[in-house]
Amino acid sequence: MLMLKMFFQAVAIVALAPLVQGFIQWCKAHLQNRRGPAPWQPYLTLFKLLSKDMVIARTASWLTGFAPFACFGAAFAVAGLAPVAPEPVGGVADLFLIVYLFGLSRFIMALAGLDTGNSFAGMGSSREMYLAVLVEPAFLLAILAAAGAAGATELGVMASDAISHPFTLPYVLSAVAFFIVMIAECGRIPVDNPDTHLELTMFQEAMLLEYSGRYLALLQWSIYVRQLVMIILFAELFFPWNWTSMIPTELFWMVCKVFVLGLLLAIAETSTAKMRLFRLPNFLAASGLLSLLALVAR
Repeated sequence: MLMLKMFFQAVAIVALAPLVQGFIQWCKAHLQNRRGPAPWQPYLTLFKLLSKDMVIARTASWLTGFAPFACFGAAFAVAGLAPVAPEPVGGVADLFLIVYLFGLSRFIMALAGLDTGNSFAGMGSSREMYLAVLVEPAFLLAILAAAGAAGATELGVMASDAISHPFTLPYVLSAVAFFIVMIAECGRIPVDNPDTHLELTMFQEAMLLEYSGRYLALLQWSIYVRQLVMIILFAELFFPWNWTSMIPTELFWMVCKVFVLGLLLAIAETSTAKMRLFRLPNFLAASGLLSLLALVAR
């Protein structure tokens, strides 16, 4: 029964992820006084790519064909583990398992970028590994600050504890730290710019240059799912309150919080500029420092 529930949860998150991406793009366009694409545009793009054949480089090995399915499978697994319903699930949805699956997806995508021999894709893989060294420790510190209060690393226990936890200084510090990590993990400005193909600014887009058709659709979809899971983690661990006295449906409030956080991401992107590559350590060091302060403040 538990596995069936996690499966349907993963299907729902995978289905909703392109809409959240489209909503963020729509908000960015309107904040910049542009008309912009419709919120459902990512669905149209994915369906168009899924109907096309792939063009594969002659120098590519089996890894190029394996990477899209591995990344999408890891994203699907993470979607099933996300704490949408704040209740323990028997130790299955562990914090370190989520971090491991994120890291696995990043590693496979970086290998796929190097596999074809494209110089821009190799540059993107190098930058992605450089970013991973900075993001993953900050990710662990930010979420461990929330795990310290719950006394467990199981995401359901952490989400349940966050509901009853008062609005304290450690939670505020860890929330700001995790929001910085969320920007970096989702590849948003000021860390990365997902809407450009300039070689000086590319991270994720550079690794996908040699992909087309169904393979590109699976990789893009996995990125959308990872972004939505990060938003759900933030909503459940640092903004867990539901106003069920007004509308007694937790799912409704979860969807509302997801789109509010999507709007905050759009505002953060619109109000900042892309950082230089070698300034990123300072940006993510701020997240690590806030997390350490949150741990000390407990």
